[in-house]
Amino acid sequence: MAGGVFILGREVEAFEEEWARFCGVRGAAGVNSGTDALSLALIASGAVRQRRQDEVITSPLTTAYTALAILNAGGVPVFADIDPQTYTLDASAVERVITPRTRAIMPVHLYGQMADMPSLCEVAARHGLTVIEDAAQAHGARIEGKRAGALAHAAAFSFYPTKNLGACGDGGAVTSDDVALIECVKTLRQGGHAPAFLAGVEGRNSRLDEMQAALLRVKLQYLEKWNERRRSLARIYDETLRHGRALQLPSARAPQSHVYHLYVAQHPRRDRLRSHLAAHGIETLIHYPFLLHQQRLFQRPEQGALPVAEDVAGKIISLPLHPYLTEEEAREVADKILHFES
Repeated sequence: MAGGVFILGREVEAFEEEWARFCGVRGAAGVNSGTDALSLALIASGAVRQRRQDEVITSPLTTAYTALAILNAGGVPVFADIDPQTYTLDASAVERVITPRTRAIMPVHLYGQMADMPSLCEVAARHGLTVIEDAAQAHGARIEGKRAGALAHAAAFSFYPTKNLGACGDGGAVTSDDVALIECVKTLRQGGHAPAFLAGVEGRNSRLDEMQAALLRVKLQYLEKWNERRRSLARIYDETLRHGRALQLPSARAPQSHVYHLYVAQHPRRDRLRSHLAAHGIETLIHYPFLLHQQRLFQRPEQGALPVAEDVAGKIISLPLHPYLTEEEAREVADKILHFES
């Protein structure tokens, strides 16, 4: 505040450098939200062109902001079914919905679990498609030695306050090894900047502010510690609940591929279980109760059924999990679930 620079100053530049280094990529661009990060990554990559009805394949089980970002970029969201164990995009299902209008795949690293990036990137390579990671829930997750944000043409992160790395407000970032793409995002995010107008580019007013960048720089130093705390709490749930009769526990593709942004299990009597836990003062949530392909804004006549996602949506339940949950509280939650099943 004493410096008098509040937007796109030294703190933003420093955070961009530190976040790129953490993710293992050559560049990062700070923007004002994860939604804009997705939209600008699509535009800067050239995957989505204005008024061309370019299709982007993504998951139906995610926040609506994922599909909204595709619409905001000028694209058309198309939904493919998910893996029943990890809840992330199924590569074979993706391949079945590719059309001549398909330009990109947007895997969602859901609940902290990374999508099957090797398989999805292989499908994309065979069909000449761009891959943009929605990494908004997977800060610090790894697969095959690479972190989320470093496995595709570009990736988008959200720093919404509840994320594994959260600001004290909103914020987002695009990461990529393509320096030209990052520079394009930096032009697009500042739509009033002269080069954007001279180039005839439809930009955004989407800038990460200095205060959020400064706070994120401090919190980034604790991210690995917080992620390990989330994993340790998840292990308590896993070990305590593995003998439950009906509860299906989350599945990690590899130990480091999941950072447990959320601990999401399945139960055939999900709503009754939620009422039971609420009666004991334990809050649970559903992430996400409304599949995107069934929402009016994203419905398409040619969209077929997605049986795995539709089955999962009626069973998922998010149990309490965050770095400040105590081990005793986690065991109490597990005990109440086992009592419900007894």
